[in-house]
Amino acid sequence: MASTVITAPPARPGTGTAAAVPAARRPAPGTWRGRWPLLPLLAAVLLLAVPAGDTEAGAVYGVPLADVASGAAVLVCVGRLLFLRRRPLTPAAALVLGLPAVGLALATVTATDPVAALPGFVRYLQIFVLVPAAVLLLVRDAADFRIVTGALVLLALVQGATGVHQYVTGSGASYMGEEIRAVGTFGPGDVMGMATVVGYGLLAAAAYAFRPRAARSRWRVPCALGTAAALVVPLTLSFSRGAWIATAAGAAAMIALTGARQALRTLAVLAAVSVVLVGGFGVGSQMLSQRLTSITEVTSAPDRSVTDRYTMWAAAAGMWRERPVTGVGLKAFPAHRDGHASIGLSAGSDTEGAGQEFVRQPLLSPHNMYLLVLGEQGLVGFTALVGGWAALLVGGVCRLVRSRVRRAAAVDCGLAAVGLTVWQCVDFLYADIGGPSTVLTGVVLGLAAWWALAAPERTAVA
Repeated sequence: MASTVITAPPARPGTGTAAAVPAARRPAPGTWRGRWPLLPLLAAVLLLAVPAGDTEAGAVYGVPLADVASGAAVLVCVGRLLFLRRRPLTPAAALVLGLPAVGLALATVTATDPVAALPGFVRYLQIFVLVPAAVLLLVRDAADFRIVTGALVLLALVQGATGVHQYVTGSGASYMGEEIRAVGTFGPGDVMGMATVVGYGLLAAAAYAFRPRAARSRWRVPCALGTAAALVVPLTLSFSRGAWIATAAGAAAMIALTGARQALRTLAVLAAVSVVLVGGFGVGSQMLSQRLTSITEVTSAPDRSVTDRYTMWAAAAGMWRERPVTGVGLKAFPAHRDGHASIGLSAGSDTEGAGQEFVRQPLLSPHNMYLLVLGEQGLVGFTALVGGWAALLVGGVCRLVRSRVRRAAAVDCGLAAVGLTVWQCVDFLYADIGGPSTVLTGVVLGLAAWWALAAPERTAVA
C-alpha cells in the first residue's frame, strides 16, 4: 500500500513567519544568544552615563556615543529584516511611524533655507521615525521589553546617585546662588537631562511592582518599589518643575489604570508616606517649598525664566501664523525668533557649576515641543507628528485595558508604556528635544509603539 505523505502548506511570502530561517539557525527564544540584537539598543541607553563634558570619551567625530549606538540599532534592525525576510511593519505601525517622515520632508523642502533645515530633518527622522521603528521591531516579547526598561532604571540609578552626590557636596549646577542643583553627568548646559532619565526610571520601576501576583517573584517587587522611592530623591533635587509635573502625571495615569481597588490602596500608601516624610521628618527645604510654590505663580508672579518662555511661545505662535501650512522650516526658530519676539526677551540663560565656568546659553528654542513643531513644520507636520503620539497613547491605553480584563502577565509592560508616553506628552508642554538625552525620547516612543502597535501574540507573552 502506498504511503501518504502530509506536507504543511507553504508559508505566504512576507508574512513574518520563522519558516524562512532553518530551525538549526534559530536560537532558543529564552536565551541571551537570541537577544543579541538588543545590545546596540541597550548601549544607546547605558552610554548616556558617560559624562557629557568628556568629548573624547563621549563622542565619535562630534556625535555622542548614544546616538552612534542608536544608529547601530537601526542598522541591525535593517539587517535582520533583510536576512529573515519578514514584513517590516504592520499597516497601522507603518502609518503611525511613517506619516511624520512625510511631514518632515515637506517642512524641509519648503523651508526658507532648505540647506540649513537638513540637519534638523536628519535629527527628527532619527528620534521620531527610525529609532522608534527599530525598537518596535527588535523588541520581540515582554521579556525584551523588561530588559530595555531595566536599562532605563539602571541609567536612572547611576545618574540619580551622581545628582545626589552633587547636592550633598555642593558640586552641582548653580541654583539661587548655590551649586546644589542635581544634573548628573549631563552638566549645567542640560539641566533637564538627569531629571528626564530619573523620571523614566522611576516610572519603569514602579510599573513592575504592578505585575500580576502569579507572574512575579516575591523579592523583585520590594526591589522595584524601593528603587522607585529612591529615585524620588534625585528627581526632587533636580529642581525641575516640568519633570515633577510630568512624573506625577505619568504615575497618576499608571495608578488609575491598575483598577479602582489597587489605585485606592496605592494612593493610601503614598499619602501615608508623604505625611511621615514631610510631617514627621521635616523633609523639604525652603528652596523646595519655593520651587513648588512657583508652579502656581507662573501667571501671577513669573520669574525671568518663565517670562522668557512665554515670550518664546508667542514667537513660535507668530511663526505659525506667518506660514500656517508648512511652517518656517526645521531648525529655523533661532533665525526667525527676533522678528517675532517682544523686547522683553532676555539675551540668554546663565549656567554655571558642575565643573563648568559661567556661560550664557542662547535661547534657541521655545521650550515647548508642540509650539516648536507648529512654528517650524506648520499644521501638516504638527498633525502628522502629534497625531502619531496621540495614536500611541490611545492604542496603548486600549490594549492595557484589554490585558487587565484578560489578566495578562505582561500588564506591567503596558503600564510602563502608557506611563512613559504620558510623561513625554506632558513634558513636551515645558520642554523640547535637545541635548544628549534626546535619544531616549526615541527609545520611549519605540516602547510605546511596541505595546500599542505590535502583533497581539508579541505583547501577550509573559
